[in-house]
Amino acid sequence: MQKMAQSHVFLSGIGGLGVEIAKNIILAGVKALTVHDTKHCTKWDLGINFFIHEDDVTSQRNRAEATLPRIAELNPYVHVAASTVPLDETTDLSFLKHYQCVILTEVSLLLQKKINDFCHSQQPPVKFISADVYGVCSRLFCDFGDEFEVLDSTGEEPKEIFISNITQSNPGIVTCLENHPHRLETGQFLTFREVNGMSCLNGSTHQITVVSPYSFSIGDTSGMEPYLHGGIAVQVKMPKMCYFVSLLLSQQAPLQIHVAMLALNHFQENFGRRPNIGCLQDAEEMLKIAMSISETLENKPQVNGDVVKWLSRTAQGFLPPLAAAVGGVASQEVLKAVTGKFSPLQQWWYYHEVPDYLEVSCFCLLCLHRGDRYDALRACIGDSLCQKLHDLNVFLVGCGAIGCEMLKNFALLGVGTGQDKGLVTITDPDLIEKSNLNRQFLFRPHHIQKPKSYTAAEATLNINPYIKIDSDINKVCPATENTYSDEFYTKQDVIVTALDNVEARRYIDSRCVANLRPLIDSGTMGTKGHTEVIVPHLTESYNSHRDPPEEEIPFCTLKSFPAAIEHTIQWARDKFESSFSHKPSLFNKFWQTYPSAEEVLQRIKSGESLEGCFHVIKTLSRRPRSWTQCVELARVKFEKYFGHKALQLLHSFPLDTRLKDGSLFWQSPKRPPFPVKFEFNDPLHYGFIVSTAKLFATVYCVPFTEKVIQTLTHCTHLQVVQTDETARKPDHIPVSSEDERNAVFQLEKSILSNEVLETADLQMKPISFEKDDDSNGHIDFVTAASNLRAKMYNIEPADRFKTKRIAGKIIPAIATATAAVSGLVRLIFKMCISFCYCFLNGISFTIWDRWTIYGKEDFTLLDFINAVREKYGIEPTMVVQGVKMLYVPVMPGHIKRLKLTMQKLVKPSADKKYVDLTVSFAPETDGEEDLPGPPVRYYFGRECKLSKLP
Repeated sequence: MQKMAQSHVFLSGIGGLGVEIAKNIILAGVKALTVHDTKHCTKWDLGINFFIHEDDVTSQRNRAEATLPRIAELNPYVHVAASTVPLDETTDLSFLKHYQCVILTEVSLLLQKKINDFCHSQQPPVKFISADVYGVCSRLFCDFGDEFEVLDSTGEEPKEIFISNITQSNPGIVTCLENHPHRLETGQFLTFREVNGMSCLNGSTHQITVVSPYSFSIGDTSGMEPYLHGGIAVQVKMPKMCYFVSLLLSQQAPLQIHVAMLALNHFQENFGRRPNIGCLQDAEEMLKIAMSISETLENKPQVNGDVVKWLSRTAQGFLPPLAAAVGGVASQEVLKAVTGKFSPLQQWWYYHEVPDYLEVSCFCLLCLHRGDRYDALRACIGDSLCQKLHDLNVFLVGCGAIGCEMLKNFALLGVGTGQDKGLVTITDPDLIEKSNLNRQFLFRPHHIQKPKSYTAAEATLNINPYIKIDSDINKVCPATENTYSDEFYTKQDVIVTALDNVEARRYIDSRCVANLRPLIDSGTMGTKGHTEVIVPHLTESYNSHRDPPEEEIPFCTLKSFPAAIEHTIQWARDKFESSFSHKPSLFNKFWQTYPSAEEVLQRIKSGESLEGCFHVIKTLSRRPRSWTQCVELARVKFEKYFGHKALQLLHSFPLDTRLKDGSLFWQSPKRPPFPVKFEFNDPLHYGFIVSTAKLFATVYCVPFTEKVIQTLTHCTHLQVVQTDETARKPDHIPVSSEDERNAVFQLEKSILSNEVLETADLQMKPISFEKDDDSNGHIDFVTAASNLRAKMYNIEPADRFKTKRIAGKIIPAIATATAAVSGLVRLIFKMCISFCYCFLNGISFTIWDRWTIYGKEDFTLLDFINAVREKYGIEPTMVVQGVKMLYVPVMPGHIKRLKLTMQKLVKPSADKKYVDLTVSFAPETDGEEDLPGPPVRYYFGRECKLSKLP
């Protein structure tokens, strides 16, 4: 991050691809960006550059100058400048020395070679990237100098492996804990710590060879002392060197698309233009050039005539989703170039979508210019497909990072802009948070705490004012099925999910399957991403496969035996919820039920049991009424969390405790705790006290000021609240424990002293955890509490940023990956077909099939079962509506239900003409579980239409 924040980047060409790259690297946080362009805004640009508006076209503004203020507001920490000075073969390139990376788009190959040679020759070399989109084809080239050191080739967190055994042998075999595979690769390096026995391993680094998923070898350990127990192996990220050659020396790539691109460049040099759209003569000329180029290359690659001709016919056009994908990849290469993180491309990268959906003979007529914002798109896919895009009804669920990118793509493609048809419906219940701004590019700082969907809709209209967009703030779930009904889904041409959780995806997928609607799903995590297209009758559904469930941290690990920083962070997060959210909520709920302290006391004395009353009374009796008391309460928590807990555990399990098999109780992954002695001058200790006291002050509505906090820095001692053991204990209270008697005594004492007569004393202010407001102290508390617990258990601490990411469950995300994935979603024209079939007695069906039964008013459950048996040739064994079991023969009383009418069993609502049921049937093989058939839609009140299968 620091290297990126110090980098100056030069970008030439701010058309459709250039603006994508500029957006991504500004959001990523480079120090400065200069955008260069000499062209003026035209209507053509309205369909490719989402930051150029119609008034820019009218006033003939320079593209860089028009785009500058709109990309600059993406990140106020990045200095953005515009340059309109001509850049050609005669330009003095010495000014490029001041940049760490140079990116070229829309620049001739000859000029690219000249600039690349200059960048390559500098010491240190200026990182060079060129990228272009020509119609349905694209390319990317990287040159980071003769030698380029990659500090971290994967960007993944270093793996930590808990050790169960190390052999004394050559080579020594290291075995991991049971059920914890190491997931390492041969050749990686590990360092060791906390090994008992083979202590000489601690601090040493070894290259490993994988033996099995649970073991690896580390070299000769035969001369070491015997292994006893414990130990952690930590992956060491080793730098690697990458080597690059210049653009001129890299022209020998033996790829068909590479030859086609070279032919396009030669055509431009020969004719001073790109091939005309759909021109067969130009396409033949380019094919001849490609054939001659192939003969000059070392490997003489085969020329693909279709690729060359389609590149020729569409080269003047521009496909916005392709630019999003290429722009995301190119931007990621910029980040690699300036940070040394992740392995760079070496050196060419191509992506093309040669269409197979248009007849060549009519392509020329389909792509004629109309003088509107869609001419660039029309040149790639033809006018008829443009019109189909305009007439689409799309339902987009989620307006986060991917949702913003999707809406931008929809606007450039003209989705939902048809005169009589077409609508984009979006929904997202979330509000915009500060942490969203680094990747959700439609939002700005002044949008924080505004609804994502409404804000995204407004921003989309700024890109294309003709798009019809309907925005909601509903969550798509069973509770909103009246809004997003079957009728709503059947009106949609496609459903697009831009979600951050699996369960929501599964629900929407089930609705798409039920209504036979296509679904496009996508997601990202850091630099990783996925896209999936689900089409009725062609592909499996999202629910057809399941990812492994996330591993939850066992409760005992969190409570007493943490072994990793993730455990202590989760513990601190749980403490936050318990102390500042859950308990205050229960406190308020109790006093809403029993609004008088005197009434509560009388009920307890009369022997009545009031749920939760003793916890509430204890909280009330210890309620702080001043800032000083909040600090004292925080100091008590420090002793409880980081002192008493350790002493209690060590008292219960001394360090020499052994299990029945003779092994030590305290061995890896169990770590013995050691009490932390409070030191006022320790920043971590002081930080815990201040952040905890602030949160207590907020919960108990106690005012505090920074001035008071500053006075605490001069203190050498904080008073610890003590329980008065000599205080009089209450008599004749019908409660069982000492704690309960104390609580009731404190309540009685408070009432007598008039301390809790005010209504405000019977209220607290629960806090909802908010990770993005740095001033609220939430992350401060979690960081301090987590690291103090880590210190208590001798676990490596985490910085505030890592703590925030884990505690806030922030999914790693960067704009480069989001842009690339969103672009790829719109480019999936060919889909892998995988059927989900079930065969039984000659009956076959897929997840997309639907069975239908039409009933009558007196139709019984037995009539329904007979109708299914006769119409579909199966033997029903069970009938279920949602989670309600209507008929399971082994259940008591279910046989009697056969005589009941369907209307009485199902109880349909007045506006419902049908109900969806699931009918299971017996498989052909004995012993197997019953199988569910396709959804059966049962219609009420109509004559049953039975027909046997052919």
